[in-house]
Amino acid sequence: MSTNVQATMLATAALGVALSVSPAPAAAAPTFTDDFNGPAGSAVDQSKWRFETGDNVNNHERQYYTSSTRNASMDGQGNLVITARRENPNNYQCWYGTCQYTSARLSTAQTFTQRYGRFETRLKVPRGQGMWPAFWMLGNDIGTVGWPGSGEIDIMENIGKEPGTVHGTIHGPGYSGAEGVGAGYTLPNGQTFPDGFHTFAIDWAPNVIRWYVDGNLYSTKTPSDIGGDRWVFDHPFYIILNLAVGGYWPGDPDGSTPFPGQLVVDYVHVTTSDTAPGGRTGQVTGLAGKCIDIAGANSANGTAVQLYDCNGTGAQQWTFGTDGTIRGLGKCMDAAGGGTGNGTQIQLYDCNGSGAQRWTVSSAKDIVNTTANRCLDVTGNNSANGTRLQLWDCSGGANQKWTTP
Repeated sequence: MSTNVQATMLATAALGVALSVSPAPAAAAPTFTDDFNGPAGSAVDQSKWRFETGDNVNNHERQYYTSSTRNASMDGQGNLVITARRENPNNYQCWYGTCQYTSARLSTAQTFTQRYGRFETRLKVPRGQGMWPAFWMLGNDIGTVGWPGSGEIDIMENIGKEPGTVHGTIHGPGYSGAEGVGAGYTLPNGQTFPDGFHTFAIDWAPNVIRWYVDGNLYSTKTPSDIGGDRWVFDHPFYIILNLAVGGYWPGDPDGSTPFPGQLVVDYVHVTTSDTAPGGRTGQVTGLAGKCIDIAGANSANGTAVQLYDCNGTGAQQWTFGTDGTIRGLGKCMDAAGGGTGNGTQIQLYDCNGSGAQRWTVSSAKDIVNTTANRCLDVTGNNSANGTRLQLWDCSGGANQKWTTP
Protein backbone atom coordinates (compact mmCIF):
# COMPACT_ATOMS: atom_id res chain seq x y z
CA MET A 1 0.00 0.00 0.00
CA SER A 2 1.41 3.44 -0.93
CA THR A 3 2.00 6.13 1.67
CA ASN A 4 -0.61 8.42 0.05
CA VAL A 5 -3.33 5.76 0.15
CA GLN A 6 -2.50 4.90 3.76
CA ALA A 7 -2.65 8.58 4.78
CA THR A 8 -6.01 9.00 3.06
CA MET A 9 -7.41 5.95 4.84
CA LEU A 10 -6.26 7.23 8.22
CA ALA A 11 -7.66 10.69 7.64
CA THR A 12 -10.97 9.29 6.44
CA ALA A 13 -11.19 6.91 9.38
CA ALA A 14 -10.85 9.92 11.69
CA LEU A 15 -14.08 11.24 10.16
CA GLY A 16 -15.87 7.96 10.83
CA VAL A 17 -15.97 7.06 7.14
CA ALA A 18 -15.52 3.47 6.05
CA LEU A 19 -13.30 3.57 2.97
CA SER A 20 -12.64 0.53 0.85
CA VAL A 21 -9.96 0.50 -1.80
CA SER A 22 -11.09 -1.28 -4.96
CA PRO A 23 -10.11 -1.28 -8.61
CA ALA A 24 -11.22 1.72 -10.65
CA PRO A 25 -14.63 1.18 -12.27
CA ALA A 26 -14.99 0.63 -15.96
CA ALA A 27 -15.95 3.80 -17.81
CA ALA A 28 -19.49 4.25 -19.10
CA ALA A 29 -17.99 4.70 -22.54
CA PRO A 30 -19.80 5.58 -25.77
CA THR A 31 -20.32 2.41 -27.78
CA PHE A 32 -22.55 3.68 -30.60
CA THR A 33 -22.89 7.26 -31.80
CA ASP A 34 -24.59 8.76 -34.82
CA ASP A 35 -25.18 12.53 -34.99
CA PHE A 36 -26.38 12.43 -38.62
CA ASN A 37 -24.09 15.19 -39.83
CA GLY A 38 -23.99 14.22 -43.52
CA PRO A 39 -24.77 16.61 -46.40
CA ALA A 40 -28.38 17.22 -47.40
CA GLY A 41 -29.84 14.31 -49.34
CA SER A 42 -27.10 11.86 -48.42
CA ALA A 43 -27.84 8.31 -47.31
CA VAL A 44 -27.37 6.91 -43.81
CA ASP A 45 -24.00 5.49 -42.79
CA GLN A 46 -24.15 1.85 -43.90
CA SER A 47 -21.49 0.91 -41.35
CA LYS A 48 -24.07 1.78 -38.67
CA TRP A 49 -27.51 1.30 -40.19
CA ARG A 50 -29.05 -1.12 -42.68
CA PHE A 51 -32.45 -0.88 -44.32
CA GLU A 52 -35.19 -3.41 -43.59
CA THR A 53 -37.50 -3.35 -46.61
CA GLY A 54 -40.96 -4.70 -47.37
CA ASP A 55 -44.39 -4.51 -45.77
CA ASN A 56 -45.76 -5.74 -42.43
CA VAL A 57 -48.85 -7.89 -42.62
CA ASN A 58 -48.65 -8.82 -38.92
CA ASN A 59 -49.52 -5.31 -37.73
CA HIS A 60 -51.63 -4.51 -40.82
CA GLU A 61 -49.42 -1.49 -41.49
CA ARG A 62 -50.01 0.32 -44.79
CA GLN A 63 -46.49 1.33 -45.83
CA TYR A 64 -43.80 -0.37 -47.87
CA TYR A 65 -40.33 0.19 -46.41
CA THR A 66 -37.77 1.16 -49.06
CA SER A 67 -34.03 1.82 -49.12
CA SER A 68 -34.46 5.04 -51.10
CA THR A 69 -33.15 8.43 -49.99
CA ARG A 70 -36.68 9.66 -50.75
CA ASN A 71 -37.62 7.92 -47.53
CA ALA A 72 -34.47 8.28 -45.38
CA SER A 73 -31.70 10.84 -45.79
CA MET A 74 -29.75 13.59 -44.06
CA ASP A 75 -31.18 17.11 -44.08
CA GLY A 76 -27.78 18.83 -43.97
CA GLN A 77 -28.61 20.36 -40.58
CA GLY A 78 -27.48 17.49 -38.39
CA ASN A 79 -30.62 15.37 -38.65
CA LEU A 80 -31.79 12.13 -40.18
CA VAL A 81 -35.23 12.52 -41.75
CA ILE A 82 -37.40 9.44 -42.23
CA THR A 83 -40.22 10.43 -44.59
CA ALA A 84 -43.54 8.66 -45.06
CA ARG A 85 -45.02 9.46 -48.46
CA ARG A 86 -48.39 8.88 -50.03
CA GLU A 87 -47.77 7.03 -53.31
CA ASN A 88 -50.27 6.96 -56.16
CA PRO A 89 -49.63 4.95 -58.20
CA ASN A 90 -46.96 2.76 -56.60
CA ASN A 91 -45.08 -0.23 -58.00
CA TYR A 92 -44.65 -1.92 -54.61
CA GLN A 93 -47.02 -4.68 -53.57
CA CYS A 94 -48.26 -4.83 -49.98
CA TRP A 95 -50.35 -7.41 -48.17
CA TYR A 96 -53.51 -5.51 -49.10
CA GLY A 97 -52.61 -4.85 -52.76
CA THR A 98 -50.77 -1.96 -54.42
CA CYS A 99 -49.04 0.01 -51.66
CA GLN A 100 -50.44 3.43 -50.90
CA TYR A 101 -47.47 4.65 -48.83
CA THR A 102 -43.69 4.30 -48.57
CA SER A 103 -41.41 4.92 -45.58
CA ALA A 104 -38.17 3.60 -44.06
CA ARG A 105 -37.07 1.27 -41.28
CA LEU A 106 -33.42 1.32 -40.17
CA SER A 107 -31.75 -1.33 -38.04
CA THR A 108 -28.37 -2.11 -36.46
CA ALA A 109 -29.00 -5.88 -36.51
CA GLN A 110 -25.96 -6.43 -38.75
CA THR A 111 -23.74 -3.69 -37.34
CA PHE A 112 -24.26 -3.20 -33.60
CA THR A 113 -25.77 -5.09 -30.65
CA GLN A 114 -25.32 -4.56 -26.93
CA ARG A 115 -26.47 -5.99 -23.63
CA TYR A 116 -27.25 -3.33 -20.98
CA GLY A 117 -26.43 0.36 -21.03
CA ARG A 118 -28.07 3.68 -21.80
CA PHE A 119 -29.80 3.99 -25.18
CA GLU A 120 -30.85 7.53 -26.04
CA THR A 121 -32.21 9.56 -28.96
CA ARG A 122 -33.36 13.10 -29.52
CA LEU A 123 -36.06 13.41 -32.16
CA LYS A 124 -39.25 15.08 -33.31
CA VAL A 125 -42.25 12.94 -34.28
CA PRO A 126 -44.64 13.67 -37.15
CA ARG A 127 -48.21 14.83 -36.71
CA GLY A 128 -51.28 13.08 -38.04
CA GLN A 129 -53.78 10.28 -37.64
CA GLY A 130 -52.21 6.93 -38.54
CA MET A 131 -48.57 7.98 -38.01
CA TRP A 132 -46.57 5.51 -35.89
CA PRO A 133 -42.94 6.51 -35.23
CA ALA A 134 -40.79 4.31 -33.00
CA PHE A 135 -37.32 3.97 -31.45
CA TRP A 136 -37.03 0.40 -30.19
CA MET A 137 -34.94 -2.77 -29.87
CA LEU A 138 -35.14 -6.49 -30.56
CA GLY A 139 -33.11 -9.36 -29.14
CA ASN A 140 -30.30 -10.48 -31.42
CA ASP A 141 -31.45 -14.11 -31.13
CA ILE A 142 -34.74 -13.44 -32.92
CA GLY A 143 -33.56 -15.50 -35.89
CA THR A 144 -33.31 -18.63 -33.74
CA VAL A 145 -35.92 -18.24 -30.98
CA GLY A 146 -38.39 -16.00 -32.81
CA TRP A 147 -40.55 -13.23 -31.43
CA PRO A 148 -41.49 -12.65 -28.64
CA GLY A 149 -38.98 -15.11 -27.17
CA SER A 150 -36.19 -12.80 -28.29
CA GLY A 151 -37.66 -9.91 -26.32
CA GLU A 152 -38.60 -6.42 -27.48
CA ILE A 153 -37.90 -3.10 -25.74
CA ASP A 154 -39.89 -0.14 -27.03
CA ILE A 155 -38.03 2.96 -25.91
CA MET A 156 -40.44 5.38 -27.60
CA GLU A 157 -43.63 4.81 -29.56
CA ASN A 158 -46.15 7.47 -30.50
CA ILE A 159 -49.39 7.18 -32.41
CA GLY A 160 -50.74 10.20 -34.23
CA LYS A 161 -54.11 10.28 -32.50
CA GLU A 162 -52.29 10.81 -29.17
CA PRO A 163 -49.90 13.68 -30.00
CA GLY A 164 -49.16 14.48 -26.37
CA THR A 165 -48.31 10.94 -25.22
CA VAL A 166 -45.52 8.43 -25.83
CA HIS A 167 -45.22 4.84 -24.64
CA GLY A 168 -42.41 2.64 -23.29
CA THR A 169 -43.07 -1.10 -23.29
CA ILE A 170 -41.45 -4.52 -23.01
CA HIS A 171 -42.65 -7.64 -24.85
CA GLY A 172 -41.69 -11.22 -24.11
CA PRO A 173 -43.16 -14.71 -23.91
CA GLY A 174 -46.58 -14.38 -22.22
CA TYR A 175 -46.64 -10.57 -22.36
CA SER A 176 -46.50 -9.61 -26.03
CA GLY A 177 -48.58 -7.52 -28.40
CA ALA A 178 -51.50 -5.90 -26.62
CA GLU A 179 -50.37 -7.71 -23.44
CA GLY A 180 -47.01 -5.92 -23.40
CA VAL A 181 -45.95 -4.43 -20.07
CA GLY A 182 -45.30 -0.70 -20.07
CA ALA A 183 -46.43 2.82 -19.33
CA GLY A 184 -47.18 6.09 -21.06
CA TYR A 185 -45.79 9.58 -20.54
CA THR A 186 -47.93 12.64 -21.29
CA LEU A 187 -46.52 16.12 -21.67
CA PRO A 188 -47.92 18.72 -19.25
CA ASN A 189 -50.16 21.69 -20.08
CA GLY A 190 -51.49 20.32 -23.35
CA GLN A 191 -48.10 20.27 -25.10
CA THR A 192 -47.62 17.84 -27.99
CA PHE A 193 -44.56 15.92 -29.15
CA PRO A 194 -44.76 17.01 -32.83
CA ASP A 195 -44.20 20.61 -31.68
CA GLY A 196 -40.49 20.12 -31.03
CA PHE A 197 -37.56 17.83 -30.25
CA HIS A 198 -37.58 15.66 -27.13
CA THR A 199 -35.10 13.21 -25.63
CA PHE A 200 -36.07 9.57 -25.06
CA ALA A 201 -33.89 7.05 -23.23
CA ILE A 202 -33.70 3.85 -21.27
CA ASP A 203 -31.19 2.78 -18.65
CA TRP A 204 -30.98 -1.01 -18.89
CA ALA A 205 -29.17 -3.08 -16.28
CA PRO A 206 -29.52 -6.64 -14.98
CA ASN A 207 -33.16 -7.20 -13.97
CA VAL A 208 -34.24 -3.58 -14.43
CA ILE A 209 -35.14 -1.17 -17.26
CA ARG A 210 -35.93 2.51 -16.64
CA TRP A 211 -37.60 4.84 -19.17
CA TYR A 212 -37.03 8.61 -19.43
CA VAL A 213 -38.49 11.51 -21.40
CA ASP A 214 -36.44 14.71 -21.28
CA GLY A 215 -34.66 13.36 -18.20
CA ASN A 216 -37.92 12.52 -16.39
CA LEU A 217 -38.03 8.94 -15.11
CA TYR A 218 -41.57 7.74 -15.77
CA SER A 219 -41.42 3.94 -15.73
CA THR A 220 -39.34 1.18 -14.16
CA LYS A 221 -39.82 -2.49 -14.98
CA THR A 222 -38.28 -5.54 -13.28
CA PRO A 223 -39.01 -9.29 -13.36
CA SER A 224 -41.62 -8.71 -10.63
CA ASP A 225 -43.76 -6.78 -13.15
CA ILE A 226 -44.34 -9.63 -15.63
CA GLY A 227 -46.49 -11.93 -13.54
CA GLY A 228 -44.15 -14.89 -13.32
CA ASP A 229 -43.39 -14.99 -17.04
CA ARG A 230 -39.83 -15.26 -18.26
CA TRP A 231 -37.63 -12.14 -18.20
CA VAL A 232 -35.77 -12.21 -21.53
CA PHE A 233 -33.77 -8.96 -21.25
CA ASP A 234 -30.43 -10.53 -20.43
CA HIS A 235 -28.72 -10.74 -23.83
CA PRO A 236 -27.69 -8.33 -26.62
CA PHE A 237 -30.32 -6.33 -28.51
CA TYR A 238 -30.16 -4.22 -31.66
CA ILE A 239 -31.72 -0.83 -32.42
CA ILE A 240 -34.53 0.04 -34.85
CA LEU A 241 -35.75 3.46 -36.04
CA ASN A 242 -38.87 3.50 -38.20
CA LEU A 243 -41.95 5.42 -39.21
CA ALA A 244 -44.96 3.19 -39.86
CA VAL A 245 -48.21 4.27 -41.48
CA GLY A 246 -51.42 2.70 -40.17
CA GLY A 247 -51.82 -0.60 -38.37
CA TYR A 248 -54.04 -2.11 -35.72
CA TRP A 249 -52.93 0.27 -32.97
CA PRO A 250 -52.79 3.72 -34.63
CA GLY A 251 -55.49 3.06 -37.20
CA ASP A 252 -55.28 4.18 -40.82
CA PRO A 253 -54.53 7.71 -42.00
CA ASP A 254 -57.54 9.83 -42.92
CA GLY A 255 -58.21 13.04 -44.80
CA SER A 256 -56.68 15.11 -41.99
CA THR A 257 -53.30 13.34 -42.12
CA PRO A 258 -50.59 15.54 -43.68
CA PHE A 259 -48.20 13.93 -46.16
CA PRO A 260 -45.31 13.69 -46.41
CA GLY A 261 -44.89 12.91 -42.70
CA GLN A 262 -41.43 13.22 -41.21
CA LEU A 263 -39.64 11.67 -38.25
CA VAL A 264 -36.64 13.95 -37.63
CA VAL A 265 -33.79 12.39 -35.62
CA ASP A 266 -31.04 14.57 -34.12
CA TYR A 267 -28.91 11.74 -32.71
CA VAL A 268 -28.72 8.21 -31.38
CA HIS A 269 -26.21 7.58 -28.57
CA VAL A 270 -25.45 4.40 -26.63
CA THR A 271 -23.09 4.00 -23.68
CA THR A 272 -22.09 1.09 -21.51
CA SER A 273 -24.10 0.25 -18.42
CA ASP A 274 -25.13 3.15 -16.22
CA THR A 275 -25.59 0.97 -13.16
CA ALA A 276 -22.80 -0.73 -11.25
CA PRO A 277 -23.59 -4.20 -9.86
CA GLY A 278 -25.42 -3.95 -6.56
CA GLY A 279 -26.29 -0.29 -7.11
CA ARG A 280 -29.28 1.32 -5.40
CA THR A 281 -31.22 4.14 -7.02
CA GLY A 282 -33.35 7.01 -5.74
CA GLN A 283 -33.44 10.61 -4.61
CA VAL A 284 -30.82 12.11 -2.30
CA THR A 285 -32.19 14.70 0.11
CA GLY A 286 -30.25 17.25 2.11
CA LEU A 287 -30.46 20.83 3.36
CA ALA A 288 -34.04 22.04 3.90
CA GLY A 289 -35.36 18.73 2.59
CA LYS A 290 -34.27 19.52 -0.95
CA CYS A 291 -32.75 17.12 -3.49
CA ILE A 292 -29.48 16.74 -5.35
CA ASP A 293 -30.44 17.69 -8.90
CA ILE A 294 -28.89 17.82 -12.39
CA ALA A 295 -29.53 21.33 -13.69
CA GLY A 296 -32.11 21.41 -16.46
CA ALA A 297 -32.12 17.60 -16.65
CA ASN A 298 -29.22 18.13 -19.05
CA SER A 299 -26.90 15.17 -19.52
CA ALA A 300 -24.15 17.22 -21.19
CA ASN A 301 -20.66 17.07 -19.69
CA GLY A 302 -20.12 19.90 -17.23
CA THR A 303 -23.77 20.33 -16.24
CA ALA A 304 -24.07 21.71 -12.71
CA VAL A 305 -25.06 19.43 -9.84
CA GLN A 306 -27.22 21.55 -7.58
CA LEU A 307 -29.80 21.69 -4.79
CA TYR A 308 -33.42 21.87 -5.88
CA ASP A 309 -36.98 21.13 -4.74
CA CYS A 310 -37.59 17.38 -4.90
CA ASN A 311 -39.79 16.63 -7.90
CA GLY A 312 -39.33 12.95 -8.72
CA THR A 313 -37.75 13.55 -12.13
CA GLY A 314 -34.91 11.56 -13.64
CA ALA A 315 -32.62 14.51 -12.94
CA GLN A 316 -32.88 13.57 -9.26
CA GLN A 317 -32.46 9.79 -9.56
CA TRP A 318 -28.98 8.76 -8.43
CA THR A 319 -27.49 5.28 -8.55
CA PHE A 320 -24.91 4.41 -5.89
CA GLY A 321 -22.74 1.73 -7.40
CA THR A 322 -20.62 -0.75 -5.52
CA ASP A 323 -17.73 0.67 -7.56
CA GLY A 324 -17.88 3.98 -5.67
CA THR A 325 -19.58 5.99 -8.39
CA ILE A 326 -22.76 8.05 -8.05
CA ARG A 327 -24.55 8.07 -11.39
CA GLY A 328 -27.39 10.03 -12.95
CA LEU A 329 -28.73 10.38 -16.50
CA GLY A 330 -26.12 7.87 -17.63
CA LYS A 331 -23.13 9.86 -16.36
CA CYS A 332 -21.16 10.31 -13.12
CA MET A 333 -21.08 12.85 -10.30
CA ASP A 334 -17.66 14.44 -10.78
CA ALA A 335 -15.33 16.92 -9.06
CA ALA A 336 -14.67 19.45 -11.84
CA GLY A 337 -11.22 19.27 -13.35
CA GLY A 338 -10.22 16.54 -10.93
CA GLY A 339 -9.97 19.23 -8.25
CA THR A 340 -9.53 18.25 -4.61
CA GLY A 341 -9.53 21.64 -2.90
CA ASN A 342 -12.25 23.48 -1.02
CA GLY A 343 -14.72 25.05 -3.43
CA THR A 344 -14.24 22.53 -6.25
CA GLN A 345 -17.59 22.48 -8.01
CA ILE A 346 -19.52 19.29 -8.63
CA GLN A 347 -20.70 18.48 -12.12
CA LEU A 348 -22.02 15.69 -14.32
CA TYR A 349 -19.43 14.03 -16.57
CA ASP A 350 -18.75 10.89 -18.57
CA CYS A 351 -17.85 8.07 -16.19
CA ASN A 352 -14.11 7.54 -16.54
CA GLY A 353 -12.93 5.70 -13.44
CA SER A 354 -10.96 8.67 -12.09
CA GLY A 355 -10.65 9.68 -8.43
CA ALA A 356 -12.84 12.70 -9.16
CA GLN A 357 -15.75 10.23 -9.38
CA ARG A 358 -15.06 8.06 -6.33
CA TRP A 359 -17.41 8.58 -3.38
CA THR A 360 -18.39 6.86 -0.15
CA VAL A 361 -21.24 7.45 2.30
CA SER A 362 -20.38 7.58 5.99
CA SER A 363 -22.48 6.41 8.91
CA ALA A 364 -22.76 10.10 9.81
CA LYS A 365 -24.55 10.76 6.46
CA ASP A 366 -21.63 12.53 4.83
CA ILE A 367 -20.93 11.88 1.14
CA VAL A 368 -17.15 11.97 0.87
CA ASN A 369 -14.97 12.17 -2.22
CA THR A 370 -12.37 9.60 -1.28
CA THR A 371 -9.62 11.17 -3.37
CA ALA A 372 -10.01 14.69 -2.00
CA ASN A 373 -11.03 13.47 1.47
CA ARG A 374 -13.62 16.26 1.45
CA CYS A 375 -17.39 16.29 1.76
CA LEU A 376 -20.19 17.03 -0.67
CA ASP A 377 -21.30 20.48 0.50
CA VAL A 378 -24.11 22.95 -0.29
CA THR A 379 -22.29 26.18 -1.12
CA GLY A 380 -22.71 28.87 1.52
CA ASN A 381 -25.25 26.79 3.47
CA ASN A 382 -27.79 28.29 1.03
CA SER A 383 -30.98 26.29 0.55
CA ALA A 384 -32.17 28.28 -2.47
CA ASN A 385 -33.02 26.33 -5.62
CA GLY A 386 -30.05 26.22 -7.96
CA THR A 387 -27.33 26.42 -5.31
CA ARG A 388 -24.25 24.59 -6.60
CA LEU A 389 -22.73 21.68 -4.73
CA GLN A 390 -19.00 21.70 -4.03
CA LEU A 391 -16.22 19.94 -2.15
CA TRP A 392 -15.42 21.30 1.31
CA ASP A 393 -13.71 20.20 4.49
CA CYS A 394 -16.06 17.90 6.39
CA SER A 395 -17.52 19.96 9.25
CA GLY A 396 -20.60 18.08 10.38
CA GLY A 397 -22.87 20.94 9.24
CA ALA A 398 -26.42 20.43 7.99
CA ASN A 399 -25.30 21.45 4.50
CA GLN A 400 -23.19 18.28 4.35
CA LYS A 401 -25.75 15.78 5.57
CA TRP A 402 -27.55 13.61 3.02
CA THR A 403 -30.22 10.95 3.12
CA THR A 404 -29.46 8.38 0.43
CA PRO A 405 -31.57 5.55 -1.05
